[in-house]
Amino acid sequence: MSKNNRQLEVRLGQQGLLVGRLFISSGRRSGFAYDERWLASPDFFNLSPELQQVSGVQYPTGLFFLALEDTAPDSWGERVIRRVHAKLRRAGGVQEPLMPVDFILWVDDAVRVGALRLFDPEQQSYLRSGSEHRHVPPLVELAAVLQASRALESGTESEQDLQYLLGRATSLGGARPKSTVIDLDGCLALGKFPSQADQRDVIRGEVLAMHLAARAGIRVADSRVELIGDTAVAVVRRFDRTAGGGRIPYLSAASLLQSSGREREHAYTELVDVLLQAGADPLADIHELWRRLVFNYLICNTDDHLRNTAFLYDARNRGWRLSPAFDLNPMPGDLRESKTWLTEDRGPIDSKAMLLDAAEYFRLGSDEAADTWQEVEQAVAGWRPLARQLGMGAPDLADFEPAFLC
Repeated sequence: MSKNNRQLEVRLGQQGLLVGRLFISSGRRSGFAYDERWLASPDFFNLSPELQQVSGVQYPTGLFFLALEDTAPDSWGERVIRRVHAKLRRAGGVQEPLMPVDFILWVDDAVRVGALRLFDPEQQSYLRSGSEHRHVPPLVELAAVLQASRALESGTESEQDLQYLLGRATSLGGARPKSTVIDLDGCLALGKFPSQADQRDVIRGEVLAMHLAARAGIRVADSRVELIGDTAVAVVRRFDRTAGGGRIPYLSAASLLQSSGREREHAYTELVDVLLQAGADPLADIHELWRRLVFNYLICNTDDHLRNTAFLYDARNRGWRLSPAFDLNPMPGDLRESKTWLTEDRGPIDSKAMLLDAAEYFRLGSDEAADTWQEVEQAVAGWRPLARQLGMGAPDLADFEPAFLC
């Protein structure tokens, strides 16, 4: 599938505005050059923080520039691609080995995160999954997609199962089994499925956390539980699309800080600094960021690496906004300690006192911080009745109780 040298156009948004060109060499490295018209446009914004607003080819330190790497599939999506590629090689359909660039190139244009799009000028089309484009499955096919994910986990997947899943995974939603689907109103959503390795009702636990966060004054991705027989599936709306199908530029916090997203030494206070420089509404987002840290601490959401925080570009106000929260998961049994540090010298979040001491850096006075804490705490305290509404029984409540401090 990989070619030794390949040139693709990088386009932006639903209208496909040409903003640059991507040069891929030997399937292992790439270069990027801004289009001159985009550089001169009054609407110009830097697609990725490490890029310079200059003419000529720029070479990233990683495989691609960071904003494009944000569109790569996670480990679940990579697993699907590896299985498809292996089947194609066994059948003689492809000869080339799977190259690092292929994972991003196999993501279907219809579901690629954010507003960046890859266009092949030779084929005169946007990149699809493999050689044929299959429609994104509608919600009514959720049962078939669930069956396909189960088959993939158990190693018994059919070609049809793989076609349901191929190219539909995204960097959103974590490494769990999932697929992009079209919701009842025609908008994109993620269908997130239980894993065979689950030891508790992770699906309802995530939706519970999302609903609690909304009650706590946090903007979250819309989510709900759908039942496929007796199996709970989370349906989470994509927040990088407008109601009319428009595409919104997306950057993970990892990319904004020019990080791989897994280094523990990066700190939330660094995001405060970036928002003050490049944010469209920095004070509001800095306050909400601190509110989210309080919420994460109270529900023991410890999987808060930098790819689980994201930003959307606000073209009207020419800056980045904190995206709706996603991937919120109570982790009963985990050490109540954040993956991302609070400050560069204080380390991970592990106490109420630490968060309150740092509130001033988040532009909150002591009274404002105390009020915010109380609001979030009151919202989290109502987790049991909400959990029951979502279909959790007594054993589930017992499973999750250690996660909640309220």
